[in-house]
Amino acid sequence: MKKIKAVLVHIVGGFGRWFSYMDIMHKEFGAGRVFLFFDTLWVLFRYHIRFLHYRVFGFPVVRGKVRKTYLTLGQNFKVNDELNDAEYMDILQQKPIFLQRYKEFVKRGFIDLRECDAAAFAEFCKGKDSIFVKSLNDYGGHGVAQETLTEDTDYNELYKKLTDKKYYLVEEKIVQHEQLDRLCPTSVNTIRIVTINYNGKVHFIHALMRIGDGKSCVDNICRGGMYVGIYPDGTVTPDAFCDEICVYFQQHPMTGVKFEGFEVPFYKEAEEMCMKAAEIEPHLGYVGWDVAITPTGPVLVEGNAYPGFDMCQNYRHIGEKHGIKPEFERILGSDFFKKRKK
Repeated sequence: MKKIKAVLVHIVGGFGRWFSYMDIMHKEFGAGRVFLFFDTLWVLFRYHIRFLHYRVFGFPVVRGKVRKTYLTLGQNFKVNDELNDAEYMDILQQKPIFLQRYKEFVKRGFIDLRECDAAAFAEFCKGKDSIFVKSLNDYGGHGVAQETLTEDTDYNELYKKLTDKKYYLVEEKIVQHEQLDRLCPTSVNTIRIVTINYNGKVHFIHALMRIGDGKSCVDNICRGGMYVGIYPDGTVTPDAFCDEICVYFQQHPMTGVKFEGFEVPFYKEAEEMCMKAAEIEPHLGYVGWDVAITPTGPVLVEGNAYPGFDMCQNYRHIGEKHGIKPEFERILGSDFFKKRKK
C-alpha cells in the first residue's frame, strides 16, 4: 500500500512534466506513447525509478533484468546514510569547516565574515580583482556570487552588504586551466569524482565533468549547466546533457567547442587527490568531490554528501548499457541493498 501511495504522489506531483517527457522520449527513441505511458508507470512501481531518470537511463531501449543494475534514488540515500556518520556531516554541509579540514587540497585563501571585521575583510581583498562569496550551507550553485573589486570599492559597505545577505564565506577566485577556459570561460568547470571509503579501503566510483552554460558564474546542473562523463584516460564522452532544458549538446552552445574527445588536463592527478582526501575522514565514507583544474593542477572546491546517482548512469555516456549498482555491491557486499536500515 505504501508503494502504491508513493507512486500516486509522484504521478500527481509531476503530471504535466510526465507527459512532456513522454513526448520527448517518443521523438528521441521512437517508442510509442502508449508503451511509454505504461512502462514508466511499471518502472516507477517496480524499481522506484522516476520519469526523468527513466529517460536519462535510456529505459525506452534498456529493458529486462538489466534494469535492476541501475542505482536508484532510494539506494543512493541508503549508501549515504550507512557510510556517512551523521555526527560528521557538518564537515560537508558547512563550507568553512570543509575548507579548513581539507585545506591541503583547497590551496586558496578564504575568510569567514562572522569571525572578522570590515578592516580584516579589506586586508584579505587587497590585490585581488574579484572574489567569490557564498552562503554557508546552500547547494546546487545557489548562494554563490562573484564580486568585482576596484580601487573605488568601499569595503565597509561591501562587508555590510555581504553580511546582511548572509554571504559569510569569502574565497579567492580560482583561475582555471586555459583548456577548460576555452570550453566555457564564464564559470569554473568542475570535475565531480565520487569515492567510497569502506572497511579501511578507498574506492574510486566514477567521474564526470560539469560545464557552465556561458551565462552563469557557476556550472551547476540546476543553474543551467550541463555534464559529460569522463573516460579513464581523461577524455570526455560525447553529448553533454543539460537537465534544465532536456537537451543534449555535441558542442558547447556558446563557445562551439566539441565535447567528444575533449581532454581534461591533470585528470589522473585529480583522481589521485580525491583518493587521498577520502582517507582523511573515515566517518565520511561516501563523498562527491568537486575539483577545479588550475594551470598547475587540481584543487578541491567542496565535498558533497548524497552525490548524484543519475548523471553517472546516463545512457549516452556509458559504453555498456547497464547501471552502476553492481559496482556498489562489489564493494559493499551483495546483500547491502537487501538489508534494512539500522
